[in-house]
Amino acid sequence: MIKTAVVGCGNVSKNHFHALGLIDEVKITAVADIKPERADEKARETGAKAYYDFDELLEKEELDCIHIVTPHYLHTSMAVKALMKGINVFLEKPCSVTAEEADALIKAEKRYGRQVGICFQNRYNESSITAKEIIDSGKYGGIKGARAFVTWNRGADYYSDDWHGTADKECGGVFINQAIHTLDLLQWFCGGCENITAHTFNDHLKGVIEVEDTVSALMDMKCGAKAVFYATTASAVNSDVFIEIVTEKTTLRIEGEKLIKIDNSTAEILCDKSPEEFTGRSYWGHGHQAIIRDFYDCLKTRRQFSINAEEGAKAAKIVAAGYKSSKENITVEVK
Repeated sequence: MIKTAVVGCGNVSKNHFHALGLIDEVKITAVADIKPERADEKARETGAKAYYDFDELLEKEELDCIHIVTPHYLHTSMAVKALMKGINVFLEKPCSVTAEEADALIKAEKRYGRQVGICFQNRYNESSITAKEIIDSGKYGGIKGARAFVTWNRGADYYSDDWHGTADKECGGVFINQAIHTLDLLQWFCGGCENITAHTFNDHLKGVIEVEDTVSALMDMKCGAKAVFYATTASAVNSDVFIEIVTEKTTLRIEGEKLIKIDNSTAEILCDKSPEEFTGRSYWGHGHQAIIRDFYDCLKTRRQFSINAEEGAKAAKIVAAGYKSSKENITVEVK
């Protein structure tokens, strides 16, 4: 039996608890949250012990794995503490809020010999998997260019808690929070990012949040192509994510769960997974069950999880470079 804890019992943790409940060989033995009522509620639901302090949990529990689902600014420090105790870590995005933090997490994973998994669940969507296989096969030639759009809605009520929309705890807005999943897919398809020129704005929540609700960026990708990226939470509705990869011989377009191959005026749907087969929000991606199950399979079989600290840090480092680019009005190399 794999003994697991979940730290952070807010809204996103529901996906983690649900996925863990579907794995027979996993037992949630502890939960933690600085708000006692939330920890107590999850403890009652799971039969776990409730903690209100992360360090106390680490001191008193013998754990195989821990899920960190806390505000962004705590992710790296909590993960490193857990790794130092010999605990495997499954970490919500972003894994880090600076490039320096990302490097510290990568170093800790290697030093302490435990696995880190970063929760980029959209890599487990059928549309993403199929697109990646096609691109990597080279059957349609190299990538000529790419673009991606995230147009969602977040109103003032979304930021009514004590950390969303804050510069010191969320450490950014739409770029580091909602859009990082799509950014990760874009860089994954294109083999990484060399540099970024980005611009961040607060277009519709001035005086409500301290961070951006809109970002636009131009990136030089490692495959040699340029990519354009736009994300906003100022849209009237939550639309499906749009990603387009233009190759030498065809165009691949992801719209939500659909993957479409476009040649001239002909469009062929290569896959279209129904949202009813998954949990979560249809415009979000539905891969939590798949990614968490795969992570635990890696723990059992000692197979290396694919989205480890180094792989998960790629998107985080692009975001960090993007914020620097916007602040200083320069193009920034992604390191």
